[in-house]
Amino acid sequence: MVTTPRARLLLVLALATAVGLFIALIPGHRGWFDVGVYHGTVNDWVHAGGDIYGYTRLDTHYGFTYPPFAAVVMLPMSLLGWHPAIVVHLALTALAGAAILYWLVDPIAQEHTWPRLFTVGVAACLLGALQPVRDTVSFGQVNLLLLALVLLDGWLLTTGRDRWAGIGIGLAAAIKLTPAIFIVYLLLSGRRRAAALATGTAIAATLLAVLIAPGPSWTFWTEVLGDTHRIGDLAYVSNQSLRGVIARLPEAVPRTGPWLVLVAATLALWAVRVRRAARAGDVWGGFALTGLAACLISPVTWVHHLVWALPALILLYAAGLREHVPDRRRRLLLAAAGAHIVLCSSVVWLWSRHHTGPDGLLGGSMYVWITLALLAFLPLRTPTPDVHRPAAPESITVRAARS
Repeated sequence: MVTTPRARLLLVLALATAVGLFIALIPGHRGWFDVGVYHGTVNDWVHAGGDIYGYTRLDTHYGFTYPPFAAVVMLPMSLLGWHPAIVVHLALTALAGAAILYWLVDPIAQEHTWPRLFTVGVAACLLGALQPVRDTVSFGQVNLLLLALVLLDGWLLTTGRDRWAGIGIGLAAAIKLTPAIFIVYLLLSGRRRAAALATGTAIAATLLAVLIAPGPSWTFWTEVLGDTHRIGDLAYVSNQSLRGVIARLPEAVPRTGPWLVLVAATLALWAVRVRRAARAGDVWGGFALTGLAACLISPVTWVHHLVWALPALILLYAAGLREHVPDRRRRLLLAAAGAHIVLCSSVVWLWSRHHTGPDGLLGGSMYVWITLALLAFLPLRTPTPDVHRPAAPESITVRAARS
């Protein structure tokens, strides 16, 4: 039993060491490639008068793919050298991760009266081993920063600070379009004021980018937005979206039609489930389901984008921990642990070169099936009589209902 502060500290240090060795020894280090794209883009724009969407990294064809407001936000990178830019990015990513753990894991510790720092420390080690988190850090991606911006609004809503809810989602949507689906979630859940604030924030940020960078803004909205070739090969095994699944099927299989049908079915399932979450007052459940839907319907969901599934994974663990029926508790915890292990394993890369056949369909898109299963079966809260009352900070750890 880990009952003393010393024992708890030693356990967290042991876990951190094990995870650190795991990350250090496995292949797939990305060399902060995306930080290089961001840093190179803003430096070329500011210091050489280059075009935001004309810059490409070194000898690759990869360039800046986000809306112009993202480049505006990243302008301070033009004041930094290469290594300081990496350090600042790592520090901001660590702060974002700490905020996410505080909002989603700390309430679990409070409900079970576990030592809070110990619980968050263990969770940080376990989540740090996930491939989406590893890749986000190794690439130098913005995923965790955007997730923290969005979940900030979730925290505001669950703590009764509704007045400011929506700003985080609006900023995230202006930096990268995918989080805009959370505005739709706010509408579906009856949070019209937050949805309006999110929409207004996104529009204001976009107009600010137009004022600062009118030429690149025109280029993005008229050319870059629809050019998926700038992002990469849709069939690449790292694309763990429904579109990626379709793209990896034999060439004789139609592409657009089946994908649109799958997207429509996914959105229908998502709408039903988030409406159910809204009726129960389950804000965190609605946010988690929306993150899953965003990953599934996006044309491109690289593995590192799957940090948007973190809230759902944490909520699945929380549901298992609070479940009093032994069989159901065991099933929920086994499901959470199984999904966690698979997402740590990088198993999809076994099919990086040959993803045809039934094994390729199953294994090469394994993260897609996990995301879809979470969307369909993530336990939600039991409806309460006063569903309009803002949920308490402990809302993610109350009793889960059967989905």
